Amino acid sequence: MENKKSIFLTCTDFTVTNEKFDLLLDKENEMLITSPQPKESDLGKYYESGDYISHTDAKKSMFDKVYQVVKNYTIRQKLHLINSFQTEEKTLLDIGCGTGDFLTFCQQNDWDVTGIEPNKSARDLAINKVNEVEGRKKIFDQIEILISNPTKKFDMITMWHVLEHVPNLEEYISFLKQLLKPNGTLIIAVPNYKSYDAKHYGKFWAAYDVPRHLWHFSQKSIQHLFSKFNFELVKTLPMKFDSYYVSLLSEKYRSGSSNPLKAFHIGFMSNLKAGSSKEYSSLIYILKRKK
Repeated sequence: MENKKSIFLTCTDFTVTNEKFDLLLDKENEMLITSPQPKESDLGKYYESGDYISHTDAKKSMFDKVYQVVKNYTIRQKLHLINSFQTEEKTLLDIGCGTGDFLTFCQQNDWDVTGIEPNKSARDLAINKVNEVEGRKKIFDQIEILISNPTKKFDMITMWHVLEHVPNLEEYISFLKQLLKPNGTLIIAVPNYKSYDAKHYGKFWAAYDVPRHLWHFSQKSIQHLFSKFNFELVKTLPMKFDSYYVSLLSEKYRSGSSNPLKAFHIGFMSNLKAGSSKEYSSLIYILKRKK
């Protein structure tokens, strides 16, 4: 029987076009789907904005400065997380590596790194930061390039706020499985539409970010989706800073002003409520590829 989808919410692209998109609820899997989804060939235009901060090293506005400070702090947390897993060769693939700061920090701490970044300007910045050992290319534009070289397998694959962007979701997960060693670790970080701040801001919640975010996940949807590809969910962790940053943007979208005190209050309340519900603004999922 076909899994019918109803409209959960209608949102606006506040970053680039002001176009409106529906979020369709896949009730069985507890996942929201952006509709209509732009053609792959058209997706690029929705990223053509100086406000799309993960593609720049900008430090001009308050948002830029807050983002860069938090980014530098969380990079250290991410390294601590991946170092907590025993690996064979410390080979890391970071998908959606942006401007390459996380990869550079990992490389400086003895990881053999590879990155994928489709955006050219961000990729160029990453290439300038990451050392190409013995002339081996480290940064690529598409995952398909690595799939065409099946001998390359990784101990660890990370996707920090990237899975929600990929057009062909299940095909992409199959690629991840092919690139990961048996018993390798996959770390996925995505927004959580069941969080308090998502419910509070509704159609203004910045982490919907339509149409760049094509999929909107719950904990159930992640577990269901990856179990189909023989991944085991071993741990879920919060990203507590996200509720504050997302609330700052959401306030701006709703009222035209960032209202930092109000945004901080909502971010704080979201984390407080998530202490019992476990529904944080963003979540990190640690998955193991079964043999």
